[in-house]
Amino acid sequence: MKIALIQSALVWEQPEANRNQFDEKISNLPLDIELIVLPEMFSSGFTMNPKNVAETMTGDTVQWMQKTAKFHNSALTGSLVITENGNFYNRLVFVFPSGEIQFYDKRHLFTLAGEEKIYTAGKQKLTVNYLGWKICLLVCYDLRFPVFSRNVENYDLLIYVANWPETRILAWDSLLRARAIENLSYTIGVNRIGEDGNKLPYNGHSQLITPLGQYLVEPQETEAVFIVEIDLELVQNTRKKFNFLNDADTFEIY
Repeated sequence: MKIALIQSALVWEQPEANRNQFDEKISNLPLDIELIVLPEMFSSGFTMNPKNVAETMTGDTVQWMQKTAKFHNSALTGSLVITENGNFYNRLVFVFPSGEIQFYDKRHLFTLAGEEKIYTAGKQKLTVNYLGWKICLLVCYDLRFPVFSRNVENYDLLIYVANWPETRILAWDSLLRARAIENLSYTIGVNRIGEDGNKLPYNGHSQLITPLGQYLVEPQETEAVFIVEIDLELVQNTRKKFNFLNDADTFEIY
């Protein structure tokens, strides 16, 4: 599967401006890209002012995602602020080339920023089936919780979309590699760069790691689109040779 990771600055609380900039970046991608990954809250930045940017599942940004996925014949994923039944969600949306949608509401809300006071937490993990791949989709702070990320679904690819600040980037790099190794899964982290509306700096370090912890995309700090191809047989052969997942403890999450 050929994947594009888009590492970009975000325009603070301006969904239309962000859609336009991602339109430009996506329009320059090769025609054979099969999955496009955007950062967390790609339409607004990591805002605690959801009333300024919240949309519905039939709003402009989700419609843009569907249109973009169909036009480029590629799946597209990233999170945005969604309002539903009087609640706000940090919702990761996965759009198939057909326009079909599946989504995951961020479970681990970032208490250091008061996210849990404003947004409603999700409860269920999301694993999508796409082009023969099982893909687990998580958001930013979820990365710090290995039990929730644990590969009990036999997924092949683990994706984290994020707004992870420069001050804690060593944790980002370390935990992404750990999640890849412990779950014997390709692992992607897509982060933003630039400065948000709170003057908090971000330095990217988007990356793609093999099931044995090797970089296919190394952490970088500039605005960029990283294009990489991954191989499902590599996952399968790695697990045949190193069947560590067979020895994992069983558990339940409530």
